[in-house]
Amino acid sequence: MNSMLDLLPQAEARYKALQQRGAAFLGTETAILGGAMSWVSERNLVAAISNAGGFGVIACGAMNPALLEAEIAGTQALTKKPFGVNLITMHPQLDELVQVCLRAKVGHIVFAGGIPPGPAIRAAKDGGARVIAFAPALVLAKRFMKSGVDALVIEGAEAGGHIGPVSLTVLAQEILPHIRDVPVFVAGGIGRGEAILSYLEMGAAGAQLGTRFAAATESIAHANFKQAFVRANARDAVPSIQLDERFPVIPVRGLVNEGTKRFLAHQAEVVQKFQAGTLDKGAAQLEIEHFWAGALRRAVIDGDVETGSVMAGQSVGMVTAIQPVADILAELKAQAVAALVARAAGS
Repeated sequence: MNSMLDLLPQAEARYKALQQRGAAFLGTETAILGGAMSWVSERNLVAAISNAGGFGVIACGAMNPALLEAEIAGTQALTKKPFGVNLITMHPQLDELVQVCLRAKVGHIVFAGGIPPGPAIRAAKDGGARVIAFAPALVLAKRFMKSGVDALVIEGAEAGGHIGPVSLTVLAQEILPHIRDVPVFVAGGIGRGEAILSYLEMGAAGAQLGTRFAAATESIAHANFKQAFVRANARDAVPSIQLDERFPVIPVRGLVNEGTKRFLAHQAEVVQKFQAGTLDKGAAQLEIEHFWAGALRRAVIDGDVETGSVMAGQSVGMVTAIQPVADILAELKAQAVAALVARAAGS
């Protein structure tokens, strides 16, 4: 019977081998990406993730080209390791943002928030960047591969921020057995190494985590924001509720607070005005959408965790302390390796 210590090198080698494809694609030691979170995924956190052996990703969000250029330069001043940039496909200056990334020699461009336009994919690839896209269904995964996407992220509804309707457990079963030609990274609700291991064994190339990194020591998020994560349970991270189907609300997962309660009351008031004829449908929809304007910044930067938008995934229940990024990555690896050791010891 082998001792646990004897089994350790073999388990570590196995875990490394399972990540080999994803790590080689990213140019990193470990196949773990940082989820791109507006206001959070800026130069400090991105560089910290890359310096610790993961793959940091800048959240461009609503930045204009000049701001993104400055953010990339700021990140490059803090790390010589690879990192990516997440671009929102609906951004009015998407083509210019792609060019900013290419001029700065960013190796990986992540397109998010919709179907990436063919010309943007081609421009990125022609400029020497690798393209990553989010695939919320198998049919889209296949379509993206035909359009030249180099890797995919499949993100379950457990994730924080803007979410789709399907859990990662289901997406992984639907997509991983059928997509072998490009690396597929899993995301949504991942907080421990054993979970990463199980998805790697299903065929994933690696994993993307956001929530755990949002509360990291190197994250510039306000202390109140991080403490809200430490205090929260998984059930506290819920999608925004739509009151009336005539006025769609984009589902966003975040922690329940005074703001989420007020949003319901706000929707009710707007619907009432619409029914009374004092607001037309377009104006009513805008009034509902404008409720959260600036709310994420208020929470992340100003620390207003009561009325701000505290976007968080269900893995928030596994955030028990504010830790350096390197410790988070080491912990995830230790958990996965321990699971492999335990399995080998029992066989």
